[in-house]
Amino acid sequence: MFRFIRFGIRAPALILLLAFGICTSFLLFPLLKQAARDSIIRYWSCCLMKVCGVRVIVEGQPILKGAVMWVANHVSWIDIFILNCCRSTSFIAKSEIRKWPVIGWLVASVGTIFIERGQRHAISRVSKSILELFRHDACVGLFPEGTTSDGLDMRSLHTSLFEPPLRAMVPIQPVALVFMQHGKRSGAMAFVGEQTLVNNIWHLLSSRDVLVYIRFLEPLNQAGEPVEATRTEIAATIRTSIIHELKKELS
Repeated sequence: MFRFIRFGIRAPALILLLAFGICTSFLLFPLLKQAARDSIIRYWSCCLMKVCGVRVIVEGQPILKGAVMWVANHVSWIDIFILNCCRSTSFIAKSEIRKWPVIGWLVASVGTIFIERGQRHAISRVSKSILELFRHDACVGLFPEGTTSDGLDMRSLHTSLFEPPLRAMVPIQPVALVFMQHGKRSGAMAFVGEQTLVNNIWHLLSSRDVLVYIRFLEPLNQAGEPVEATRTEIAATIRTSIIHELKKELS
């Protein structure tokens, strides 16, 4: 019963917030400077998490100025908005997300770069887009697992998109997204398997005591500083550091 009540309260608020986001992106963003758009994205993302009943706690020292690549584990469609609560971030995401109703449009409006898996020139095109973002001191978010997991572990990482920050000598900062519910580690909010987007939204909006820690770990390098490691070694370092954070609260 309480799940239906929570959903009945949150769903209309979510619809209104999504409508506001669509109108703002379509009507206001073309008229605003980047700094103003970034502020709106951060504020709107924080509101989205509150409406969804998700409490977000930031730990560590996120790089908030200048070009940076945040490399995080991937649990749900809300990961993009969770990180946008800290800093307006352009993400690399699979092209299928663009086709999601409403959410796909909003994800695109916050600067997401979509990659078509299996396309020969996809990596080259996306790499050029990332380098262009770095030239504008942007934050780029990468989920190198390529798909979502239950958030209790981390899959093996794809390494091809580590090349742009290495070439531009941009900081690479690992980020661990730690999902909890009722004070314990939980994979209940994960968008995995055969679950549909609608079903996942129902589960999220009807749940309570959902908490996400955003743990910003030590960057692998500083701005203008090369990384003396291969992409495979970088992936192994990032994966090890994030898994360490994911395993901390597991009983």
